[in-house]
Amino acid sequence: MFSARWLRAWTEAASGLIYPPHCAVCGEAVGPLAAGLCRSCRRARQRLGGSRCAVCGQPYSGAITADFRCLNCGDRDLSFDFATAAYRSRGVVRDLIHQFKYKRRTHLRPLLARMLVEGFRDPRLHGKMPSALVPVPLHPTRQREREFNQAEVLARLAGSRLGLPVDDCLQRTRYTLTQTHFHRDERFENLEGAFALRAGADVAGRDLVLVDDVLTTGSTADACARVLREAGASSVVVITVARG
Repeated sequence: MFSARWLRAWTEAASGLIYPPHCAVCGEAVGPLAAGLCRSCRRARQRLGGSRCAVCGQPYSGAITADFRCLNCGDRDLSFDFATAAYRSRGVVRDLIHQFKYKRRTHLRPLLARMLVEGFRDPRLHGKMPSALVPVPLHPTRQREREFNQAEVLARLAGSRLGLPVDDCLQRTRYTLTQTHFHRDERFENLEGAFALRAGADVAGRDLVLVDDVLTTGSTADACARVLREAGASSVVVITVARG
């Protein structure tokens, strides 16, 4: 019997002979198993490391204390424990996310899911196994427009890699304008009452990881985490592919 991994590799290789793949960013021809990026663009991804805000993960140069809170969240009582990501949403990474999210380049989902999983290397998660991954939901109207929820797609692929269940326990109950139209404070106000727990969902006493593609001000993550914490979740950590 052939293993599933062998069959998948053979299928991808055979497809590559017919449709030679190209780098999703620069267009350079790459091997069929290159996961959508050439070597140069893979190296160009901006990784996060060093000094960061202890809550939202905003990177800073120079030395800061371990409990430093940045101006973005220092004056707010955010509902999630902390947010983390392995990459910065700049250049190559930002382009990959936009192609996947807005141009339906769904072949990029394994690559982005692997990048998401790298966020689980955060030292604060060592030795801690969350109960489930919770994708940030889209409003049904927005999901029909986009045809998929990028957070759910990434959460399910990451969950499969990590051996963690995905709990689609949140729903978006109010259609809102995209957050890109608003400044920091307006983003938080725009999402008031926009999320709710699905009927029959039970998150009491559970340690949850909220999953999304990018965290910018943390307003969406905060609104979702507040619903989960009010429903009794023990902890809510936010992990995204990238930090805006």
